[in-house]
Amino acid sequence: MRAQFVLSEIGVGLRRNLTMTFAVIVSVALSLGLFGASLLMRDQVNTMKGYWYDKVNVSIFFCNKNDAETAANCAKGAATEQQKNDILAELHRLPLVQNVEHETSDQAYKHYKEQFGDTPVAGLVTPDQLPESFRVKLKDPTKFDVIKSAFSERPGVEQVQDQRDTVEPLFRLLDGMRYAALGVMGLMLVVALMLIVNTVRVSAFSRRRETGIMRLVGASSFYIQLPFIMEAAIAGLIGAVFACVLLVGGKYFMINQWLAKQIQVVNFIGWDAVLAVLPLVLLIGLLMPALAAFFALRKYLKV
Repeated sequence: MRAQFVLSEIGVGLRRNLTMTFAVIVSVALSLGLFGASLLMRDQVNTMKGYWYDKVNVSIFFCNKNDAETAANCAKGAATEQQKNDILAELHRLPLVQNVEHETSDQAYKHYKEQFGDTPVAGLVTPDQLPESFRVKLKDPTKFDVIKSAFSERPGVEQVQDQRDTVEPLFRLLDGMRYAALGVMGLMLVVALMLIVNTVRVSAFSRRRETGIMRLVGASSFYIQLPFIMEAAIAGLIGAVFACVLLVGGKYFMINQWLAKQIQVVNFIGWDAVLAVLPLVLLIGLLMPALAAFFALRKYLKV
């Protein structure tokens, strides 16, 4: 009988405050959707870092005859075979080096032509203008400074370049987008909490006669407050379900059906990452409004 009474009171409260309940659902859905998206974006950035850092190399570029006037280390002309062999032997002795590949000027020019094709830029460079290089694969890509400090000042070396510098701006952009999503999520969360508090207060005020009667017949404070708390929890849970739908739809339509086909070089997150986030979204959607309603009733309403 008590359970039936609580359920009937929940239904009455949701119907009486239908507009505000809808606003709560939308706010919770948007805030939790942004929260889940920021978590997935963090996983995506970490996945991309692991993928690209595993592929990038440290490049040791050697002086050629055209670098004598532009690079301080190349004042004595092109790198000699002895200088290249000494550097190669040192690289093989370093424990953090996984392997070393030698790229000649002709090979560098071939890669340059593949990159720029028949564009006007492709005709501006000749094979002798592109330097030879050692492409060094490190066991730990974060140890680039060891290679740079050891070889950047060596005679015959024009420069030591870490290819991570090419992809780092993308990762910083993605991190910035994630923080922006968290900021908007925080704002939406504040809006949702304010709506929940106001909805609970309006609902309790509209039923002050019923709660007064319940108090007179000896009902406990928790029993009186329970319908209001459950109303907020149900509204929050519905919003969390919509947030989950948004996340699943974003994964399927935006990533699987669009981005994965447009950008095939990126290793996108899988369904396991999405499914790991959904229970957390549902749990927050259920508990956050319930706790907000509980403290709102304790602070503002004497029922």
